[in-house]
Amino acid sequence: MGMMDTPNMEYAIRAEQLVKVYGEGHTRVEALKGVDLDVWPGDLLAIMGPSGSGKTTLLTILGLVTEPSEGRLLLDGKDIYSGKQPNLARLRRETTGFIFQSPNLIPFLTAKENVLLPLSLVGISSRQAEARALDLLGYLGVAERADLHPSQLSGGEQQRVAIARALANNPKIILADEPTASLDTDRALSVMRLLRQVSRQRNTAVLVVTHDHRLISEVDRVIQIMDGRIVDSDASHAKV
Repeated sequence: MGMMDTPNMEYAIRAEQLVKVYGEGHTRVEALKGVDLDVWPGDLLAIMGPSGSGKTTLLTILGLVTEPSEGRLLLDGKDIYSGKQPNLARLRRETTGFIFQSPNLIPFLTAKENVLLPLSLVGISSRQAEARALDLLGYLGVAERADLHPSQLSGGEQQRVAIARALANNPKIILADEPTASLDTDRALSVMRLLRQVSRQRNTAVLVVTHDHRLISEVDRVIQIMDGRIVDSDASHAKV
């Protein structure tokens, strides 16, 4: 299911004229200069551009880590920054999963315990949490590695566990920052195909910031950003 198929569906997230300014006076930097972006449930998007183009700034705003200087951010149709100050930590926990270049697994916890960690913050029972963690590890093909520590896993297995952890709270959106940069081509494509599976089967919007042109064939849209502006949005890979 993709954006071409869902004209009546609410956006997963929508950015309208986002501006982000850092510093003042001669140190002032305008990292984003009026970015518009619509993301639908089930979309798999790549955000590409040179270093310093604004990719990471956009990702942190979409992930409710950084507030925009101007513009609107709508999540499930609600304007996040209108009205009273939102509880961003709670919103992140309820709506968003993050995947990074390094899996960032806690080394002294097992794979299962790493996935359980975000579930410990949302108040579900330990039995439910354990069942969900094992289900996610199975979904991502690493159930038999559940009781191993990160040092006992391959790089690809560690990234699968990191994806399971990102999915733990059933997020509407997954934001991935260079998730395949440290992987060889086969493992990189494997991770992207897993993210495509997640986007389609779970109807989760997945946005991947990447420099990796090997991945373009796996995504629905490529968003090109340069000097703080979106310069191209290629929907040639849109789902059918």
